[in-house]
Amino acid sequence: MRTCRYGLIGAGIGASLSPALHEAEGRHHGLDLSYSLLDVDRPETPADLRRLLADAEAAGFAGLNITHPFKQQVIELLDRLAPPADDIGAVNTVVFRAGRRIGYNTDAYGFTESFRHGLPGAATGRVVQLGAGGAGAACAYAQLEAGVGHLTVVDPDPDRRGLLAETLSLRFDTERIAVAGPAELPAAVGAADGLVNTSPVGMRAHPGVPLPVELLHGGLWVLDVIYMPVETELLTAARAAGLRAVGGTGMCVFQAAAAFELFTGRTPDTGRMLRHLDLLLAGRARHAA
Repeated sequence: MRTCRYGLIGAGIGASLSPALHEAEGRHHGLDLSYSLLDVDRPETPADLRRLLADAEAAGFAGLNITHPFKQQVIELLDRLAPPADDIGAVNTVVFRAGRRIGYNTDAYGFTESFRHGLPGAATGRVVQLGAGGAGAACAYAQLEAGVGHLTVVDPDPDRRGLLAETLSLRFDTERIAVAGPAELPAAVGAADGLVNTSPVGMRAHPGVPLPVELLHGGLWVLDVIYMPVETELLTAARAAGLRAVGGTGMCVFQAAAAFELFTGRTPDTGRMLRHLDLLLAGRARHAA
């Protein structure tokens, strides 16, 4: 049985379901697969990204997934970026291969597949995205690549949203890209066909709704990339308003499946992974009740 070791670096990831998701799929492929959580919020894990990468590489890991807050910080520690990570400016998967560290972005693929499955036929003339961080960068790229006519990224940090606009403008027509602060949100959403939330608002650690619910007008669709909880307050409000609304489980699975293939060389069964994640989330919800 082939052995494969990899894991996830991030902050506050103790509740992540990635180990169970990857290890179960590995068993279906006859792999002795272990997936470790390297949570920098834990006292035993140093918040030193350089050291974490070096230690994992020395330990024989196939690579690492990368999440908040390191998706952009990790780039300077890599030897090469594979498309589309080079255009996105964010990395969520690092593969150790022949003494080199190669950075990939599977979030963009995850978003694209989640949208395709969850919102077929949705209008994409004008979309508003909340959040310009690492996940936001991938989702913005994916939307523009898929043909969204005009994307407005709203983020409270002017430097972060400005940097994302600059990065996207290297690949896409600047007339299709706008950035805005929270004060400009009502006008942007009022003219939009869809709303994408890539901000942390709605996660268990950051409860709430990322915008005033009265802005959720008829004809707007909503995609929230958060998958824990499955039903965020934003999704609940959107459905109460009669809107098409999709959560983050699809993106979670599709990005994980792409990373799984990069690490193992095996093609995962995404349908099986989606069913497994549903079971894991249902079990988590019963345990919390």
